[in-house]
Amino acid sequence: MTDQATTGPLAQGAHTLDVAGLTLRYHVHGTGPVVVAHPGGPGIHWEYLRSPELEQRLTMVYLEPAGTGGSGRLPSHPDGYTRPLYSEHLAALIDHLGTPVHLLGHSHGGFVAQYHAIHRPDQLTGVILYESAPETGAEFGAEAGLKVGEFAERHAGHPLLPEVLQTFGAISQIANDADMVRVARGILAAYIASFLDDPAKWADVQNSIEATYISGRDVDGTPDSVDDRAALATLRVPALVVVGRYDVICGVRWAEELHKLIPGSQLVVLENSGHLGHLEEPKLFAESVAAFVAETETETTAGG
Repeated sequence: MTDQATTGPLAQGAHTLDVAGLTLRYHVHGTGPVVVAHPGGPGIHWEYLRSPELEQRLTMVYLEPAGTGGSGRLPSHPDGYTRPLYSEHLAALIDHLGTPVHLLGHSHGGFVAQYHAIHRPDQLTGVILYESAPETGAEFGAEAGLKVGEFAERHAGHPLLPEVLQTFGAISQIANDADMVRVARGILAAYIASFLDDPAKWADVQNSIEATYISGRDVDGTPDSVDDRAALATLRVPALVVVGRYDVICGVRWAEELHKLIPGSQLVVLENSGHLGHLEEPKLFAESVAAFVAETETETTAGG
C-alpha cells in the first residue's frame, strides 16, 4: 500500500500487517517506550483514542481492530470478533513490532487487553486497563443501569437529557453501521462528565466519532461474554487500572474490583472524568500512564 512505512514497523505513520489473510492496519505516533493501544466498542474506530499528551512521552501504536476502519472484515462479519481472535491479532502485531510493549485497552479494548495479559503474559511489559471491568454479566448490567440513573438525576431538567436516555434505550436495537455511529455519538453526552455543561465544547469530538457494527457474538451466535475474576487473581503482568469518577459503563466499582483482584496493581481515579479521561483530563491521564510505563520499564531492565 502507498502509506505503508518502508523504514520499519515502528516508523511514524500508517502501516498494514497481514495476519492469516486478513489485513490489519495500525498507526504509530510519538517517541519513547512502546505502548500498543486497543480501542473500545467493539467497533469504535481508533481515532478517538489518540492522546497527543501520551505521544510526547511514548511511542503509541494505535491498532484498528479487525472489522473496523482500514482493517479487513471477517467473512462472518459482523459476528466472530471474539476476544481470542483479537488477542491472536495483538500477538501477531506485537511479534511484528519486535520489541517489548505495554498494552493499553480502553473499555471493550480493556476486556481484550486483560484477556491478552492472562493468556500471553510473556509478550507484555505491562498492561493498562483503562475503563475496563472483570465481568460483563448481570451485575455489570445492573451497575450500568444504576450509574445511568445517577447521571439522569445529576442532569434532571437538562433539555438534552431525554434524547441521551433514549439513545441508551436504542443500544439493543443496533443492526448496522449507521445505527452504531448514531448511538456512539448520542451516548457521548453521558460518557464525558462535563458534556452537558458545555455541549459546544465537545461538538467536534462527538461529530468525529466513527464506528462499525460489531455484534459481540461468535460465529455461532454465542455472546462473547467476560468473566476474568479467577484468572485476574493469578495475573503476573504489572497492571495499571485507570477509571473516571463519573464513568457510567465501566465505573469505579469495577476499577476497584480489578485493583483488588490483580496482585500488585496500581489504581488511578480521574476525579473529573467520565469514560474518556484522556480527553477530559489529558495531562493527568498522560502523566499517570507514562509514570507507570517508566516504572515497569525500569523494573524489567533491572530484573534482566
